[in-house]
Amino acid sequence: MKIGITGTGSYIPPIVTKNDDFLDHHFLSEDGSSFGHDNTVIIEKFKSITGIAQRTYAKPEHNTSDLGFFASEKAIKDAKIDKEELDYIIFAHNFGDVSYGKIQGDTLPSLATRVKHRLGIKNPRCVAYDVLFGCPGWIEGVIQAQAYIKSGMAKKCLVIGAETLSRVVDQHDRDSMIYSDGAGATIIEATTHNGEILAHASATYANEEAYYLFFDKTYHQEGCSDTRYIKMHGRKIYEFAVTHVPQALADCLDKSGVGIDEVKKVIIHQANEKMDEAIVKRFYRIYGKEMPKDVMPMIIQDTGNNSVATVPTLYDMICKGALPEHRLSKGDVVIFASVGAGMNINAIVYRY
Repeated sequence: MKIGITGTGSYIPPIVTKNDDFLDHHFLSEDGSSFGHDNTVIIEKFKSITGIAQRTYAKPEHNTSDLGFFASEKAIKDAKIDKEELDYIIFAHNFGDVSYGKIQGDTLPSLATRVKHRLGIKNPRCVAYDVLFGCPGWIEGVIQAQAYIKSGMAKKCLVIGAETLSRVVDQHDRDSMIYSDGAGATIIEATTHNGEILAHASATYANEEAYYLFFDKTYHQEGCSDTRYIKMHGRKIYEFAVTHVPQALADCLDKSGVGIDEVKKVIIHQANEKMDEAIVKRFYRIYGKEMPKDVMPMIIQDTGNNSVATVPTLYDMICKGALPEHRLSKGDVVIFASVGAGMNINAIVYRY
C-alpha cells in the first residue's frame, strides 16, 4: 500500500511588509541598549544573512485557524475528496489563535476543531487535534497521518501547518524581521498513483538545546514585563542545525534505499537562506557530492519564515507550477526537512 499526498493547498496573506518598513523601528540589544549603527546597516546585514526582502502578514480579522481553513479548502478541492471522508484533521502550530492586538494565545477549542467546524464536517469520527512540534510540526503531522493509515486506523487525513508569528514578535528585537504568517495543508491517503512516503525520521534534542527558542519579555526596559514574545539564540540554532540536520537527512535517505543522485529537490524549512544552504551543502558532502544548483527551492525572500507553514506552502507552490524552475515529474524523489523549537529535527523521503 502506497501512502502519499493527494492534494495540496496554501494561503499566503495579502499584507506585504518590506525591509524598508523597519527603518523607523527602535531595535535594541538583549540588555535594552541601543546599537552602535543605524537601521540601514542592521537591515542590510539581515538581508544578506536570511535572504528575506519582504514578508507577509495576515489581515487583522484573520487568525491562525482562519489561514489553516483557507489552505484546507484548497487541499480538499485539489484531492477531489468528500470532506466527510476525513478520518483525522491534524493541525500543526505553536501559538494558537492570537487575535490582532491581543497578547494571549487561544487554543480552546483546538485549532483543528475550529477548522473542522469551519469546513462544516458532520462526521463525529473525524478526529481533530493539534500538534506542537516547533517548525517541523507539519512534517511530524504527515508522519503521524501515515502511521494511522498504515495501521488501518484511517484512510484519509488532512494535515495543516499554519501560524501568525507577526502577533508574537517584539518590535524592539531585530529577529522580528524574520517572522511572518501563512498556512499550508495537504491530504494524506492510501493511493495507487499519487506519490509515496518512502522513509521518515524524527529526533528531539532537549538538553542544552531545549531553550534555543523560547518566550520572554520585550527588550525595551519600559515595556510590559508580563507580555511574552518569541525569542531565539540565533547563533546557537545555526550551529545546531548545520551540525545535526545534514546527518539526519542522510540517515533518512539511506533508510529509504534511494541514492543521493536520485534526489530531485530538498524542500527544507524556510528559516534562513544561509543556514539552509549550509545544511544542504553539508548533506551532499556526506556522499562526496557538491550540492546541485537547482536542488533547493527558496521562497523565504518573498514570504519570510512562517514556521510550520513553510514546507507545505513551498511544496504546494511547486505542485501548482508557481515556481517554473522547480517543476516535478512523476517518480521524482523529494526530501522534506525541518528543524526548530524543541530542538526538533525531522525529514521525509518522498517519491512524487
